[in-house]
Amino acid sequence: MEPIMEEEEYNWREVNLPAMIPLVAEPELERETCERRRGRDILIAVDHGPNSKHAFDWALVHLARIADTIHLIHAVSSLKNGLVYEAGQGLMEKLSVEAFEVAMVKTLARIVEGDAGKAICKEAERLKPAAVVMGTRGRSLIQSVLQGSVSEYCFHNCKTAPIIIVPGKEAGEESVV
Repeated sequence: MEPIMEEEEYNWREVNLPAMIPLVAEPELERETCERRRGRDILIAVDHGPNSKHAFDWALVHLARIADTIHLIHAVSSLKNGLVYEAGQGLMEKLSVEAFEVAMVKTLARIVEGDAGKAICKEAERLKPAAVVMGTRGRSLIQSVLQGSVSEYCFHNCKTAPIIIVPGKEAGEESVV
C-alpha cells in the first residue's frame, strides 16, 4: 500500500489504474492528423451505488470527449481500513476500464478520507474542472434537509465549477440540474 498524503486535515490516496493505449486507425483526411482540441478535466464523484453508476454512464455518453481527462473521486470514512480502500480501488479500476472502452478518455482516480461533500468541493478547487458530475438519490426536499445530501452540499459550496446532478434512472432524462 502506498502512503497516505495529507494536506491540511485532508487525507487522500492516488489509485494506480491500468495503463491503456488506444488503437486508433490511420486518419482518412489530412486535417484529422492535427490536434483537434485541448482536453478538459471532468470530475465525477462515485460510490458503490446505482445512482452514482448512472451519473458516471451519463457523463461518458453526454459530456466526455476523446481529449478529456476523467477524474474519479471516491470518499471513504478511513483510508487506514484496507478492506474499504481495496473495494474503492476495485471500483475505480472497473470504471476506468469502462471509461476507456466507451469514450476513449484518460482516467485518474483518487480516494479521499472524510465527508464526501467537502472532499468533492476540495477536489473541484484543486482541479478547476469543466464540470463536476454526481448522482443523487432523488429524495424530497424535506428528506434532504433532515438527512443531508452530498449533491445539495456540493451544489451550494463548489464555486469553481458547474455542478451537474444526474438523477437516478427512474427519474429519466427530465431533471438534470
